[in-house]
Formats: sequence, structure tokens, C-alpha cells
Amino acid sequence: MAANSGGRSSDADGGPQRHIPVLLREVITALEPAPGKVILDGTFGAGGYTQAILDQGANVIALDRDPIAIAGGQAMVAANGGRLSLIQSQFSDLAKHAPEGGLDGVVLDIGVSSMQIDEAERGFSFQKNGPIDMRMSASGVSAADVVNRAKVGDLIRIFGFLGEEKQPGRIARAIEKRRAEEPFRTTRDLAGLIEIVTPRKAKDKIHPATRVFQALRVFVNDELGELAQALFAAEQVLKPGGRLVVVTFHSLEDRIVKKFFSDRSGKAAGSRHLPVVEDKPAIFETIGKPMIAASDEEAELNPRARSAKLRAGLRTAAPARAADFSIFELPDLASLEKMGG
Repeated sequence: MAANSGGRSSDADGGPQRHIPVLLREVITALEPAPGKVILDGTFGAGGYTQAILDQGANVIALDRDPIAIAGGQAMVAANGGRLSLIQSQFSDLAKHAPEGGLDGVVLDIGVSSMQIDEAERGFSFQKNGPIDMRMSASGVSAADVVNRAKVGDLIRIFGFLGEEKQPGRIARAIEKRRAEEPFRTTRDLAGLIEIVTPRKAKDKIHPATRVFQALRVFVNDELGELAQALFAAEQVLKPGGRLVVVTFHSLEDRIVKKFFSDRSGKAAGSRHLPVVEDKPAIFETIGKPMIAASDEEAELNPRARSAKLRAGLRTAAPARAADFSIFELPDLASLEKMGG
């Protein structure tokens, strides 16, 4: 798993991590920040991408849904003489924060902050015992609400799709049986049950609870829906010639980004057995290679960079199209709001 330049990570069970920029050189190359340009960093984290963009002379609008990240970034705001605007917001709402004339670039790095993982009270990691929380915005429905209230069928779908867990039914039914006696309260309480139900094998590289914790985090924060909305929002507010750069750390997220750029490339999709579909104007053109991964050298220096993938597109002058979420084939999961307590 990997920590990105904003100090973010997709690792569910990691310990303390340094905020090491991942693919930083490649991100800056794809973004091309320069004096006079306005770049939106939708996932500020510890400010790694933002600082590198500022160093190139561009102005930055940075967003983060975590109030702790916003508070931690105030020194950077003060040090940059008005060139950095730091706003507490979900990146799906990035269009609300774009200037009237549009943006020259948008960068998103997808995952949970390693700062959040380091704080036991946030409940992201079972290596640090704490409440089963996992809320990036520190508000709303928690992971404990989901674990203790969701129907077994809903838990199976959440664990199976969002965590790609191989035994979601066994784990979900064990959770149902245990919570009938006593609700789950701590991360190690939940992880301990999972470890009993699906014991770790010698060949396993990760803890048995890793995928379940990932699934809960993604579900509680609606991470896939947020990403899909942010991509369409970027399409709306980028200027012609503007650049969209996205770094992901998990196959589910990368699949969404890949499908978005493919759909917006203007190339007709379909089967040779079906009528020819007329090409649509390209809204994005690929910047560089379709996908860039971390180099062997970077992965060796920072093992958490091994799963990182970068995809980038150049905004054309074609008008933005309506948002069509069906292209992502996202699952129909349970309503998060109904699980609040």
C-alpha cells in the first residue's frame, strides 16, 4: 500500500508513516504548474503536492474534508503570501471552489491520510486500538454504526465489493452473531474476531482484517462515489488546455479513473456485432503514457508506493458532457444514512 504526497495512504493496518511524496516528479510533470496558473489540489493531506506546486510559482486552491488537516495547513497558508487558499471541503464539491475563469489543473490523490492512520482515536488502523470510527470528515455515520447495524447481506456486499474480501459471508455472519451479544467498540475487537474466523495463513502478506477495514473505510466515506463526482466536476471547471492528474492506490479507484478517461477520449466503444456508434468529440486527451507506476527505485525507497498509479488527461475545447455515473458500474450498496445512530 502507498502513502501519497499529501501524506495519504490506502493501507488499513499500517503503523506510523512518514509523509513521503509518491510519484511527485511525475505529478508535477503532468500538471505543468507555472506562475499565473491556478491549480486545485483536491486532497491536501499534509500538503506535499501543494507545496511542490507552489514552489513552481502557481497559485493553489487546496481542499480537504478533514478539519485536522485544515488546521495543520495554516502555517503553509501564512508562509505563501496569499498564493494558497485552504478550504475544508469534500473534493466532489471542487467545482464550487473554482474561480470564474476556470482552473489550469486539478490533482487528486486517493486514499486515507497516514496522519489519520497514526491517530488511534480516528479508528482507521487495527494496529492502534481505538474506536471503530474511520470518518475522514470526523462527522456523520461511523464504521461502528455500519458494523453494529447493517444487515448481513449488506455487510457481505460491502466487504466483497469494496474490500475484495474472499470470505465476506463467513465474516459478516460472525459479526452478526457476536454483535447480538455485545456491540463492537474497538478496532482490535473487530480485527480479533476476523482473525479467528479467517486465520492468517503462512503465505498471506496482509492481516486477515485488512480488506474488511478497507471496505468499511471506503463505504463510510463514500470514496468511490466521491471520486466519480470529482472527475465530472473537474471536466466542468478545467480550462481548455487544463490538466487533470489522478493518483490512485487501489484497483477499484484506478478502474474508475481509467473508465472516465476512456469514456471522455471521444473514441467509440462497442462490438463488431453491433451498429457503428458515431465518435464523440474528445473532452480529454491522454498526457504521456496511459498509466504511470512508481519506478523500482521509488518503490524500494518507499514500499508504500508500489501500488500507486497515475493517469492524466489534457482538457480539450469540447463542451463538457452530462455526468453519466453508469459508466463506472458502481454497485448498489446499502444507504449509509440509515445506519446512523
